[in-house]
Amino acid sequence: MSKKGIKLGSKWVDDSNLYFVADIGANHNGSLEKAINLIKLAKEAGADAAKFQNFQAGKIVSQQGFEKLKGQVAHQSKWKKSVFEVYQNASINKDWTKTLKNECSKAGIDYFTSPYDFESVDLVDPFVDLYKIGSGDITWHEIVQYILDKNKPVLIATGASSDKDVQMIMDLAQSKSDKLVLMQCNTNYSGDPSNFDFINLKVLNKFANKYPDVMLGLSDHTQGHATTLGAVALGARVIEKHFTDDNNQEGPDHGFAMNPEAWRDMVARSYELLRSLGNGHKIVEENEITSQMVQRRCIHACNDLKKGQKIERSDLIVLRPIPKNGIEPYYIEKVIGKVAKENINSGDYIEWDKID
Repeated sequence: MSKKGIKLGSKWVDDSNLYFVADIGANHNGSLEKAINLIKLAKEAGADAAKFQNFQAGKIVSQQGFEKLKGQVAHQSKWKKSVFEVYQNASINKDWTKTLKNECSKAGIDYFTSPYDFESVDLVDPFVDLYKIGSGDITWHEIVQYILDKNKPVLIATGASSDKDVQMIMDLAQSKSDKLVLMQCNTNYSGDPSNFDFINLKVLNKFANKYPDVMLGLSDHTQGHATTLGAVALGARVIEKHFTDDNNQEGPDHGFAMNPEAWRDMVARSYELLRSLGNGHKIVEENEITSQMVQRRCIHACNDLKKGQKIERSDLIVLRPIPKNGIEPYYIEKVIGKVAKENINSGDYIEWDKID
């Protein structure tokens, strides 16, 4: 599938529209009821998909490994509970999957997930139409290939990755599928304003040049939606942001997530931007025709000109507006030296058929 279009869930996505993914992730706080409510809120706010994360703590993190790091780990060092405990609490109950799918269908929003182990992939596969590879698994080619073999569209996030990492994963992915979305991402989850210095949206230009047939996207963790607008301007058409109903809740992702009001604003502004991008051809636009007439100047007589009189520069003045048969100012040298074919009053605009 080329940039001309890709089917993601129930929506055809191409250069003329966008696909917004509300990453509910762990923001359900362990409550199925809250997860269902977030699905409904995401749909109402304009999201196209509600995305979850399927993992088992013991299959995604090493308790001993994180204990040995002793506070050397980015935003996790601020958590009140251990990393292993946070992942245990954030994991989705396996029995939720069918319910979440059904609730998304009822709400009219796509359901999918990032599965972080082989068992989770097999669990969700009957219920999803697409997958997301989280940035942390970009080097785990074994599971990426396992997901690609499901023959469904795959979103690939590239946070904390080098050119080499991206090249390796794209070589694998493109050998298996043409239903891919390559997403620029920065995986600092602190919500600090300095993260804008590191999101590096211009990487999308590089992706566009290197992978011209691959749909581009942004998976983002900055505050607000400035990066969303920048990414859309640079060609991204799939946008993923974390979604919450309240930024003040405790949890790893609530602080930097988008709430429903902010999400609605992001979607509205993004589509305004998309509309404003146009086709890149510089023309007099349909809504400018009247403005062009009243703002542009044409050549007027500033003295009375008699029939047969030779026109001099001092007889001319350049003024607004310019009627359809007015003469543009860049022709003034061609008007000078011409002879009036009839009387022209001071203040009249000059017309080609009135001079010879």
